[in-house]
Amino acid sequence: MLLRPRPTPKSAVIAVPPSVLPAGIAAGLAAVVLLPLDRPGLGWVLAGIAAVAAVVWSDRRSRPADAVPHFTRMSPVWAAATLALLAAGFIRASEWLFLLCVLAACVTGSLAVVGRRRARSVLYEVFAVPIEALRSPPWLLRAVQLRAEAGDSGARRRIGVSVLASVVLLAVFVPLLSGADATFAHLVSSAVPDLDPGTFAGWLVAFCVAGFGVVGACYLLASPPLPADEEVARRRLAHRVEWALPLGVLVALFVVFVAVRLVVLFGGDDYMRRTTGLTAADYARGGFWQLCVATVLTLALVGAALRWAPNSTTADRVWQRALLGALSALSLVLVASALSRMWTYQQAYGFTVLRLLVEVCELWLGAVFVLVLVALVRLRTAWLPRAAVGAAAVALLALVALDPERLIADRNIDRAEQGMPVDTEYLSGFSADVVPAVERLPEPQRSCVLREVAAGPGDDGWQGWNLSRAAAREALATAHGC
Repeated sequence: MLLRPRPTPKSAVIAVPPSVLPAGIAAGLAAVVLLPLDRPGLGWVLAGIAAVAAVVWSDRRSRPADAVPHFTRMSPVWAAATLALLAAGFIRASEWLFLLCVLAACVTGSLAVVGRRRARSVLYEVFAVPIEALRSPPWLLRAVQLRAEAGDSGARRRIGVSVLASVVLLAVFVPLLSGADATFAHLVSSAVPDLDPGTFAGWLVAFCVAGFGVVGACYLLASPPLPADEEVARRRLAHRVEWALPLGVLVALFVVFVAVRLVVLFGGDDYMRRTTGLTAADYARGGFWQLCVATVLTLALVGAALRWAPNSTTADRVWQRALLGALSALSLVLVASALSRMWTYQQAYGFTVLRLLVEVCELWLGAVFVLVLVALVRLRTAWLPRAAVGAAAVALLALVALDPERLIADRNIDRAEQGMPVDTEYLSGFSADVVPAVERLPEPQRSCVLREVAAGPGDDGWQGWNLSRAAAREALATAHGC
């Protein structure tokens, strides 16, 4: 199975560190207090910091000083990438962008915890923490039992009585003092949210996800790590001729395609109209998605050849470098062609979120092909899957820095200033990130878009504070009637 890690011998019993249970509870409570579940905000990165601190604290408390180091030099880098992705919720208000960042943070967080451990597939490594979180409840139950056996029943009883007495006193005196003073009542009502079923369910989900996420990470850390230099043996399939012939045919096909593209490029719009009867925009629209599919399929084929094609002899390694290198280089031309077509299409028909995301994906594919070319130099590819994941995280962080919704709005407003129509209804569906660009619109379009953008969630609270939403509210204060 692709997602199954290397099995641990049945005789091996994973010890339960006493720090696991407090770490999981602390991370769960931090998520309940900090997470604004209905919007991006400051609390997301704070909850991430709390989870990272809980995992590091538990590992340091439980790992012997003479134990084999689990983390690598890249582990802090993956952890920093995780927190940077979560910090996007503090800067950008776009919900679709933040959702991508949270999903990517789950992947980079797993890679940070995996450390020196290697599996048969990178698919396990990028989902290691969620997988181990699902497998950890029996292990966690054992931790609870061990903690109960080690504790003093008299001390637990005294602590329980003290907690119960404190709750009773608060239940009696808080309502009395609230009724005696309106200011105190306002303080209590602002500090204690309404415990409706939806709020309670959100808290429960946040506690379980964060708590079991930390427990899953601790379970992974407590497992005996594999040696750092252990290589996974891979079964090579077929003879090199059975790989070289189809790959050589594909290289030849790509060469012909690139030659045709060069002719079209130097021929210009007139040549395109004479040969195809299409304008540049129509020509771009008709071929972009086909180029995307061809690029993805080529990357899959290159990955399969690197993993399974024979490379035991010098001749095997020569044909791999030659054919896979040529295929990767020609695929870069396909990527450039697809990007050129999308840019032409956007100039003619406008900029959208989907078109920008597809461009970013194409740029990531190009970066992966560059990494493949680097790997072909020495034909060592063990690092390549993680490098591809890292490139995706970098691309997503670059997208956050680029402020995609503002960029899209700016480009569409530029087109409007050139006499083309601008879709204000489309801009009104964006988040507060779009406000700086919308300021360029004339009235009443500016105020109409601003009112729609700012008509989202109400008061953020300190957990949900967001830079873009705060700027949007200030801009709305100067908005005129629509």
